Amino acid sequence: MYRFSGGDARKALNLLEMVVMQAEERPVVIVDSMVMSVAQQTIAVYDKTGEYHYDIISAFIKSLRGSDPNGALYWMAVMIEGGEDIKFIARRMVILASEDIGNANPNALLLATSGYQAIEKIGMPEARIILSQVATYLATSPKSNASYQAIDAALSFVRMHPQGAVPLHLRNAPTKLMKELGYGKNYKYSHSFEGKEGNQSYLPEEYQGTIFYDPKEVGKEKEIRTFLKNKWEGYYQYE
Repeated sequence: MYRFSGGDARKALNLLEMVVMQAEERPVVIVDSMVMSVAQQTIAVYDKTGEYHYDIISAFIKSLRGSDPNGALYWMAVMIEGGEDIKFIARRMVILASEDIGNANPNALLLATSGYQAIEKIGMPEARIILSQVATYLATSPKSNASYQAIDAALSFVRMHPQGAVPLHLRNAPTKLMKELGYGKNYKYSHSFEGKEGNQSYLPEEYQGTIFYDPKEVGKEKEIRTFLKNKWEGYYQYE
């Protein structure tokens, strides 16, 4: 009972109750074979609304983040056998694809999103195959939380600093007066330039050079970092 309840006393009590209820003789003498029989019929000890529910999904997500497809598949199987909503599992994988993989492998978010849409149309039991494909792909993808950290850094910066003025060259100029005031003046249309020639500041003047997105040296982000370092030399200090 301890093994099947994952060490959770509440789950052990639930399992004990089911064993007693299914026992044919009274008084009840509990042996391993009885416990095994009940536990294999149903993983009802998995409580979709209780604390253990969050422990399981936490173990699943951390297995994906840690690049262990075997651990991820085990905890996914526990959830599926316990009757977890497959859309809940798929939704968490969509979040992880962006939060923990990001631009290190941009295809991860595409596959996770497609997987979510596919299980909605197909349902169980075949949906387990799609969930497995997505989980194993995410687990074995290079990992980066740079995009996740970037938006949080930008939000924190905006909350802690006065809002900067939009530089004149970035402003829209729909009227003659606005044009006379310099709105849109000296804006460099990116498609008219190659390389660094078209560089210009896109941040408020007082915040120029501030870096929020710091891509890692892994997967596709390694290429992105090299691109940013070469293109924005003199503007941003990408090492």
